[in-house]
Amino acid sequence: MGRLMVFRLIAAFIATVSLSAGAATTTFTGSSGSLSASVSFEILSGGQLRVILANTSTSDVLVPTDVLTGLFFNMAGNPTLTRISAISGGTTFLNGASVSPVGTVVGGEWAYEASLAEYGANSGISSSGLGLFGPPDLFPGSNLSGPTSPAGLQYGLTSAGDNVATGNAAVMGNELTKNSVTILLASLPTGFSLSSISNVTFQYGTALDEGHITVGGGGIKTVPEPSTLLLSGLALVSLSIVRRRRG
Repeated sequence: MGRLMVFRLIAAFIATVSLSAGAATTTFTGSSGSLSASVSFEILSGGQLRVILANTSTSDVLVPTDVLTGLFFNMAGNPTLTRISAISGGTTFLNGASVSPVGTVVGGEWAYEASLAEYGANSGISSSGLGLFGPPDLFPGSNLSGPTSPAGLQYGLTSAGDNVATGNAAVMGNELTKNSVTILLASLPTGFSLSSISNVTFQYGTALDEGHITVGGGGIKTVPEPSTLLLSGLALVSLSIVRRRRG
């Protein structure tokens, strides 16, 4: 096989990999005392942004300030994205009893807004109003509990270690989600990269002064795209082929 043919085959394979490879993911984590949370951002095809927010604490949720209700993050250029969906990552509970199965659409309980100015961030996602989010900010979906507005603790995230049969009246009297939510947004600007996301803050409770964890620009873990790893391997293979032929 000639050298030109080898490079043509490699180029064709690279094109195929580039089309099929998944996106990179950036994850922010934060903790304070018994509280801990994580959020991953992933850029998908078609200018979509997937956000997975999770209450990763192993402690029991006993009071409203143990419930993760919001996320703030800064996006370079302050783009306004399109709300696509909000899906619960686990079963929801009320008074210790399971209410709905995994995969429940919770868009009618979660909201997104841009052009904010909280914690040095311009974007936010929340299941509670926090004095910032209202009915126009909700994702598509039916109102599942409480008022037709992001408010109170409804559908906030209990911890990974929560005993859903325990908690004070406010916790037990609201339908909560254990323990993550997946948000899908669209209309990312052309060329937007995950490095443009910073100043992440996890919000707890139903008011801004009830507790938060700010990660800022640290605590970031970026997973290389599969295409990057494959392209690196292909480069080594091509060099090896060329060297062998020259030998």
